[in-house]
Amino acid sequence: MKKRLLIMAWLMTILPQMLIAQDSQLSLDRIYSGEFVQKGLPALQWVDDGEAYAVVEIGASGDPEIVKYRTDSGEKSIIVESSKLKPQGSDQSIGIESFSFSPDKSKLLIFTNSSRVWRVNTKGDFWVFDLATNELEQLGEAFPASSLMFAKFSEDQTKVAYVYEFDLYVEDLETGEITQLTNSGGKDIINGTFDWAYEEEFGARDGFRWSPSGEQLAFWNFDISKVGTFYMINNTDSIYSKPIPLQYPKVGQDPSSVKIGVVDLVTDELRWVPIPGSTVQNYLPGMQWIDEQTLLIQQLNRHQNKLTVWTYDIIAEELKEIYKEVEDTWVDIYYPDVSAGGWEENDLKLVDDNSAFLRMTENDGWRHIYKVALTTGEKTLLTPTDYDVASIAGMTDKEIYFHASPENTAQRYLYKTDLKGKGKSSRLTPEAFTGINIYNCSPNGEYAILSHSEAMSPNTYHLIALKKHKEIRTLEGNLEYKEQLGNLDLPEVEFFQVDIDGGVQIDGRMIKPVDFDPNKQYPVLFHVYGEPWGAVATDNFVGLWNIMLAQQGYVIIDMDNRGTPCLKGSEWRKSIYRKVGVINADDQAKAAKEVFKTFGFIDPERVAVWGWSGGGSMTQNLLFKYPDIYQTGLAVAGVSFQLIYDNIYQERYMGLLQENPEDFFNGSPITYAKGLEGNLLLVHGTNDDNVHYQSQELLVNELIRQNKQFTMMAYPNRSHGIYEGANTRRHLYTLLTNYLMKHTPVND
Repeated sequence: MKKRLLIMAWLMTILPQMLIAQDSQLSLDRIYSGEFVQKGLPALQWVDDGEAYAVVEIGASGDPEIVKYRTDSGEKSIIVESSKLKPQGSDQSIGIESFSFSPDKSKLLIFTNSSRVWRVNTKGDFWVFDLATNELEQLGEAFPASSLMFAKFSEDQTKVAYVYEFDLYVEDLETGEITQLTNSGGKDIINGTFDWAYEEEFGARDGFRWSPSGEQLAFWNFDISKVGTFYMINNTDSIYSKPIPLQYPKVGQDPSSVKIGVVDLVTDELRWVPIPGSTVQNYLPGMQWIDEQTLLIQQLNRHQNKLTVWTYDIIAEELKEIYKEVEDTWVDIYYPDVSAGGWEENDLKLVDDNSAFLRMTENDGWRHIYKVALTTGEKTLLTPTDYDVASIAGMTDKEIYFHASPENTAQRYLYKTDLKGKGKSSRLTPEAFTGINIYNCSPNGEYAILSHSEAMSPNTYHLIALKKHKEIRTLEGNLEYKEQLGNLDLPEVEFFQVDIDGGVQIDGRMIKPVDFDPNKQYPVLFHVYGEPWGAVATDNFVGLWNIMLAQQGYVIIDMDNRGTPCLKGSEWRKSIYRKVGVINADDQAKAAKEVFKTFGFIDPERVAVWGWSGGGSMTQNLLFKYPDIYQTGLAVAGVSFQLIYDNIYQERYMGLLQENPEDFFNGSPITYAKGLEGNLLLVHGTNDDNVHYQSQELLVNELIRQNKQFTMMAYPNRSHGIYEGANTRRHLYTLLTNYLMKHTPVND
């Protein structure tokens, strides 16, 4: 008995320590158990010029409602109670996925019951709520559920326009009368929205614009009849397979034919804007109204190295070229950056009472903001700095706010300058702040929502008074998540630089193993992307999977080669032109060798590399071309052959196939598959509408032809993100982890 009591006492002493030790270690089961939840911030809208903001919250009934907060005091008021969002005769709320105000703030347009169109849920139901009468009415009630797109109020809020089955409709809010404005929409003709390639590569979804008078509607029209159809196959939802057609323009193939129409709601007349040049060999990524009779239109040639901005007077029917921008490489419409905040319309920002617009260009070696006069085309440099502007965060009628990081491309801070081009840029983010700081500035320039993240800290959200950069309150501090992280054994994160040939400096981020010992040697996992659409060596949260691998004893390294959208000047970013798959892979390989020389604790005999999408392509290239450096590769959803990717992206960075076909072959991993010597894991979703599963099958065939052994995994009916279906992400990361640990073990 005495011995048993001693054992029990010992267990009571050691058990808490064992539990603490267990809690300090991550596993895939823990990561995907729901234990760790990093909270975001619900989408909010500035109202009252920034003196308040509106947001969707869950009310006391458990249903969503729309509330408003005073920015300075935090005083809360309810705009729409959840009880008022129940249609007559129903006890169920319609729900709220997003909302918008009418121009005079007397009505709300509520989007709900949505369905997915490729990447985003853009089809759904729309309801109008009258804030004065508390009446709730559904738009297009006769149409099928979840079938309307992009509903918007007219300026006088008497009408709403929307897209149904690729045609435009207008509904009178007083009478309920619905008028069909176009009747050509269908399989081959698209009105009021965009084809797959425009959505993917220009971020274009909402394809029509009300005029300020409410009497005209301007819209995009696509003829996709000549675009080739790619078929994905659904093999799992029926005993017979089902083909899924996707009209997708590949490299060297003509894009859709596109034009802009203007419908006069008074006369029912439809006119086409007479933009010069081929409707097939030119893109129209941007269109907006300047005033009641003038459109502002952006035209990009097929090479994407010439941007022309036109004005079109719909009354005089006069088209005028007001601005032209030419590059030897490519002209960016959308600037990919960690601070860019995701997709948005490609509208040019109008300033000075709509007499000028803002344009970011790289013609002088840096990415700068210029103001362009609409009447003369005269350019005024607003940011005469020797550093890049990352993105625009907001503006008033006097000032413009932008993100930049002159000395450290891994971080982002807020700056401001005046709109006259006579002031100096000044930093608003305090020096004490590090990491990635992204601001959503209020229209009056008094406030901002700050999203802050660092390598070992999750996102937090703060309401800031901008003049003194004083925090008014924390909107979401993720305190529970931070506490959970604090209970874990955490690695150290180090930012570094290595020099390669020609004095090129490569930036990197290194996550060191927990309990790091510089006298030991550790296996390394390089994480790569390497193309113009993203950077990876940034000072934002590293994520739980990386922390888990560091606990297991891995060094994890992210590096950004030339061609990535780092804030290191135009020459850095544009040097990859016609060299995707060549210069970026070479930079990564040379930088890896310098890493081995610089950090003696990394074992050059235990080197793995992994990446997704462009990073999947990079992984394949590195494993095939540099087998002396990389022994193991995990390639997810990569483009193995550049000729099968979409033409807008690939031709932007590689030129036209007819002019330089060798560049496309030189940059494609499939060209070098015979060089495989190490361990390769290929992973792809079979219904990837972005990088088609065809990419994996073509590479598999070539590896078979070359008698190369490899491992592959196909995820049925999963898209490019490989997340659909129960347990998919956990399964995927279990696969990646097991493959890494087997072929690049911690213990040599």
